[in-house]
Amino acid sequence: MSNPTTHARLQLRHISKRYPGCLANDAIDLSIQPGEIHALLGENGAGKSTLMKIIYGVVQPDAGQIVWQGQPLTMRNPAQARELGIGMVFQHFSLFETLTVAQNIALAMGASAGTPKQLEPKIREVSQRYGMAVEPQRLVHSLSIGERQKVEIIRCLMQDIRLLILDEPTSVLTPQEADDLFVTLRRLAAEGCSILFISHKLGEVRALCHSATVLRGGRVSGHCVPARCSDLELARLMVGDAEGLVAHYPKAAGSTPFLQIDSLSWHNPDPFGCSLADVALQVRSGEIFGIAGVAGNGQDELLALLSGEQILGKADAERIRFSGESVAHLRPDARRQRGLAFVPAERLGHGAVPDMSLADNALLTAFQHGLVDKGLIRRSKVQALAQRIIERFAVKTPDAQTAARSLSGGNLQKFILGREILQNPKLLIAAHPTWGVDVGAAAAIHRALIALRDAGAAILVISEDLDELFQISDRLAALCAGRLSTPVATAQTSQVEIGGWMAGQFPPVPASSFQPDTAPRA
Repeated sequence: MSNPTTHARLQLRHISKRYPGCLANDAIDLSIQPGEIHALLGENGAGKSTLMKIIYGVVQPDAGQIVWQGQPLTMRNPAQARELGIGMVFQHFSLFETLTVAQNIALAMGASAGTPKQLEPKIREVSQRYGMAVEPQRLVHSLSIGERQKVEIIRCLMQDIRLLILDEPTSVLTPQEADDLFVTLRRLAAEGCSILFISHKLGEVRALCHSATVLRGGRVSGHCVPARCSDLELARLMVGDAEGLVAHYPKAAGSTPFLQIDSLSWHNPDPFGCSLADVALQVRSGEIFGIAGVAGNGQDELLALLSGEQILGKADAERIRFSGESVAHLRPDARRQRGLAFVPAERLGHGAVPDMSLADNALLTAFQHGLVDKGLIRRSKVQALAQRIIERFAVKTPDAQTAARSLSGGNLQKFILGREILQNPKLLIAAHPTWGVDVGAAAAIHRALIALRDAGAAILVISEDLDELFQISDRLAALCAGRLSTPVATAQTSQVEIGGWMAGQFPPVPASSFQPDTAPRA
C-alpha cells in the first residue's frame, strides 16, 4: 500500500447511489487528508448517511470509485473497512442490547482480538484515556443513550484507526462532554487519524473542523473552511434560504398547573440504573418546562414513570397528577385519554416500529382519535392523518406507505413529533426533540413546540442540549443522580449555572427516607 503521507487518506470519485424514487448520491467527489477533521454538512435527506455507508461498505455505490491511500478498491463490507482501519459510529446505534459492553466490542473486533474477558482491561484503559469511562461488564440495555454513544466510539478506538466516521456524535452529549470529545478528536488528528464529522451543530463544526463539504439534494453544493464562516453562512450553504433559522422566542408564564409531580421516589431494581428521589415539579398549561442533565441521571426512569411504561401502585397514584387527577397507576393508553402525548428519545423501536409504514406508525398512538370504529381500522382516516403529518411538518418521504426505517433520522423525528402534536395534547412530553436533525428541521420543530405552547398545552422537554433548552424553555431545572433542582425562570439563570446543577451543585431537596444514588452519571 502506498505511503499515506503522499496521498489523500480517502478519495471518492463521482460516487452515485439510487434508491427507488430517490437519487441519494449524485456524482459526489470528496477528499480527506491524513490528520484532517473534515465536516460533511447538509439537510436531513441530503445524502450524508448514504455516503458514509458507502465508505464503510454497508451499501455499494451504483457508480464511481473509492480510492484508499492512493489505491482504488471496492469496499465489500464493514469487516473489510475495519481491517483497513476505518471505524464508524452510526447515528442509530448498532449494539446488541442483551450483551455486555465487552461482548459487543469483542463481536466487532473478531475472535483474533481476544475474548470479552481478555478485552476488559483494554476497554477500561481506552475509555479512561479518552474521558469516556464505561464499565465493560454492564449490559447495553441498562445504558442510557449517552452511554451507548460512548460504547460506539470506544469500539472504534479499540482498533488501529486511520479514518473515524462520526454521525452526529455530540447529539446526546452535554457541552462539557462534547468539549472532552473534541480533545479526543484533536488528539487523534494530531496522531494522523483522519476524521469525517457529521453534525448539525454548526458552532461545533466551526470550532473543530479544518474543512467542510456541503451536500444539498444528493449533490456537492460547496466547500468551505468552517472557522471562516458564521453559523448563518453555513446554514445558507446547507439549505439555501436561511430565513427564520435563528429565532428568539418570547418567554411565557403559563397558567394553571397541568402536570404535577409530588415527592416522586422510585427505586430502580437495575443495579446499573438510576433511582429517583423526591422529584417534585409542576408544568403549567401554556409553558415549556425544560429539564437538563447528563445522560444516565434518571431521565429514562422519569420518562417511563410519566409515560406510563412504568406504573406505581394505587397507594402512590397521587405522586403524578394530570390537572389534579391521580394517574401514576394508569397505563399509557389511559394517560393518553387524559391528554398526554409522548415523544421518546429513541426513534426507531420506541418512537416508531422500523418495518411498519408511516401510516401504521401514525395509528399506533393516535388510534383513540377517530381512527378505529367498533374495532375496525378506518384506513382512509389513517392515511389522511399520515399525509397531514408529512405535509405540515415537511417530512421528506415518497409517501405514507414508506417504512419508518427508510427515513433519515431528522425526517423520522419530524414525523413522530408531528404525529403527537396533531393529536392536540394537553400535555406533551418530548425527550431530545431535535436530536440529530438539521438546522432547518430543528427550527421547524421549535416553532411547532412554541405554537403548541401558545395554544395552551403544557410541554415538558428533556434534553442535554443547553442551547436548545435556553432557546425554547420558559422555566428550567436540572436532574442529577435522580434528584431534581429547584425550577427557575430561564431568564434568571445562565448556562454556567445550569451546567453546575447538572453536576449536582444545587441545594438538596428535602430529605426523605428514600436513599438515591449519590454520584452523577458520566
